[in-house]
Amino acid sequence: MHVTFHGVRGSSPCDGPELERHGGNTSCVHVDVPGNPPILFDLGTGARSFGASWPADRPFDGVCLLTHLHWDHAIGLPFFPVTLRPGNRLTVHAPRQENGRTLEETFGKMLCPPFFPVSMDAFPGDVAFVEHDGEADFAIGDVRVMARSVPHIGPTLGYRLDWNGASIAYLSDHQQPDIDRYEVPDGVRELCDSVDLLIHDAQFTPEEFEAKQHWGHCTVDFACWLARETNVGSLALFHHDPAHSDAQLDAMTAEAQLAYPDLTVFAARERCSFPVGG
Repeated sequence: MHVTFHGVRGSSPCDGPELERHGGNTSCVHVDVPGNPPILFDLGTGARSFGASWPADRPFDGVCLLTHLHWDHAIGLPFFPVTLRPGNRLTVHAPRQENGRTLEETFGKMLCPPFFPVSMDAFPGDVAFVEHDGEADFAIGDVRVMARSVPHIGPTLGYRLDWNGASIAYLSDHQQPDIDRYEVPDGVRELCDSVDLLIHDAQFTPEEFEAKQHWGHCTVDFACWLARETNVGSLALFHHDPAHSDAQLDAMTAEAQLAYPDLTVFAARERCSFPVGG
């Protein structure tokens, strides 16, 4: 499996010279698995970058594993270049909503006037939706996919991919129980157990978490604790706060590596690309 980060920021896209190295696009990660459809984690503004890199003359039939429907994770859909070409197809897996609306109906409410100039019916490509409750196991080609509920605000899923002995877990938004209480549901442990790479929410410093305890996110230390608890190979700190500069992210990562010397820790960065496993 090969991973490329196209969007690593949380909450809101942002820009500025102090953010250039890690990037300001919101959540979108591409996983390339030989002989299988392209797989995306989330459709934040980074989806536009991924779509622009896809050759215009190459058909697209891919899958997005969408964690939840907050804007920073879904706003890239109407700007996703491959769905703006006839004959292309995107299948979106996402959590079932609590309001009784289907995913198609929910996105239809998001992408329509006056909030957006056209409806989804105007897209030349085909977008299909698959709904999941809190626990699901399925396959994309010969990639095994595990979906489990993750504590956040509203229905939220984390995902795990297993293929040919390699494994990746993606938990972009994860509510920490308390500043000094580290515990997670069994489903979260299942997702993370002994994966080669864990991509995990690490939005807040302890001081920020104290002021935003119920915003649905966690500290860098909580992410590191979970990675060590579940025997993770490498941890990618993800969903960076829009206010955190490259220098701050470097300092937070260095502090985490010192605190957890037996764990490989790095801050996810746009355009960073590398193989996982094998």
